[in-house]
Amino acid sequence: MRSFVAAFLVAALVGAILTPLVSRLALRLGAVSKPGGRNVNATVIPRLGGIAIALAFFTPLLLLFFVESVVAESFTGDAKRVLGLFVGGSVMCAVGYVDDLRGIRALYKLFAQVIVAVFAYACGYGIDSIQLPLTTMTVGTGIFALPFTVFWIVGIINAVNLIDGLDGLAAGVVFFACVTIFTVGYVGNVVWVCLLMAATMGAVIGFLFHNFNPARIFMGDSGSYFLGFVLAVTSLAGGPRASTPVALLVPIVALGVPIFDVLLAMVRRILERRSIFSPDRGHLHHRLLDMGLTHRRAVLIIYGVSVVFTATAIALYIGRWWQVGLALLVSSLVLAALVRLAGFADYFRAARERRAFMRTVDADRFRRLVPKLPAKLRSASNTNEIFEVLKSFCEEAEISNFTLTRPLTQEVVREVQLGAVGDATSTFKLGSLTVCVKWRSEQGEANPQSEMLVQMVVDALEEHLVRVGSELVIPLESERPSAEFTRSEAL
Repeated sequence: MRSFVAAFLVAALVGAILTPLVSRLALRLGAVSKPGGRNVNATVIPRLGGIAIALAFFTPLLLLFFVESVVAESFTGDAKRVLGLFVGGSVMCAVGYVDDLRGIRALYKLFAQVIVAVFAYACGYGIDSIQLPLTTMTVGTGIFALPFTVFWIVGIINAVNLIDGLDGLAAGVVFFACVTIFTVGYVGNVVWVCLLMAATMGAVIGFLFHNFNPARIFMGDSGSYFLGFVLAVTSLAGGPRASTPVALLVPIVALGVPIFDVLLAMVRRILERRSIFSPDRGHLHHRLLDMGLTHRRAVLIIYGVSVVFTATAIALYIGRWWQVGLALLVSSLVLAALVRLAGFADYFRAARERRAFMRTVDADRFRRLVPKLPAKLRSASNTNEIFEVLKSFCEEAEISNFTLTRPLTQEVVREVQLGAVGDATSTFKLGSLTVCVKWRSEQGEANPQSEMLVQMVVDALEEHLVRVGSELVIPLESERPSAEFTRSEAL
């Protein structure tokens, strides 16, 4: 236990000392977070805090190579895993550093994460079998060991990255997850797990002195990628109770907040038909801020939820069946309350309503008929024939009125009137004329899809009226700008 405490204290001290120095370096390099967009900071804040976290984490581990103890022998004796930890963590920190400094395309970052995950698997961090929840049974992964491992490591890295949006938020959530994994590792006597989590907690605490609201530095992608990688591989470091030291359900619950946030982000972006890698302001912490909560209060609420998930994860590992059930019940209630508090249910309900509104019967009807209209209009040779084609189209499309008027005098110059019911009304421009269109809509109002399609009808009509030289697209003398007006406009 003394080795773990020493690792924690050394990492915390190094982190607290190095963070201000890294802050100055970030300002000199221009690696800063500027106000605006998705950023919630009101002033320019340096990034690259992940460098201080990584150096603070590695310092006590490197010192183990120069001391003699059971813990030191346990750590240094597994050279392959040490190599995977040091190289993988350093590469993830370096990728995040470049992203903080210059920016990297999401696909390139994902590729780097996959490569590092494969390397970690080659160094012994793998999901070769999975312990079934609440049982002692294990199931081998076989040929799926590598893809499961890659998915796990990449998923945890991005979960930590996405939760990094408020002062001290990601660092605090990671700290509570470390407490969980350390406790489980200590109960299972897994030295590797305890040592790595002690160093991680120390590095995070040292950084939090400068990162808690109001933050003087952000960890940036260099920190979130590094911490995500360390958490992911530590949970695969081996232990006696299962092939995964902390039976995967435990770290999943411990990291419940970031995992919950990343799953909601993916669903939200899919519903909005955007790339799942596209950034937005719909994350949990953004939603809490939009509710009017202060920066610090939003962070403390998420800390509280993380504590509940931490207790639940520990209960899953060491608790009796009734304790496990109670912990799962409490965490489920907290999660439901969080969903309601942050307004996610209302968000998804509104998204469904928007999609339903966009995919209406009249929009589908126009979508089917509008593409056929230009070919029919091409067969017309004069204005009357064009309007005969338009009348036929209006009958099929259930358009009740298609009226062209002069905007100055409100004189109706041409009209297609079928006498049917027209619930939705929109107006458009056709040359110097105003077009008013009414059509049957079950919603009783025009929706954007239908209006866009009717606009295409008006554009096609104007094009062919010009083609046949119709007088409707030639403005009257009274509507033409005077020479004096034209000269003034030119000036």
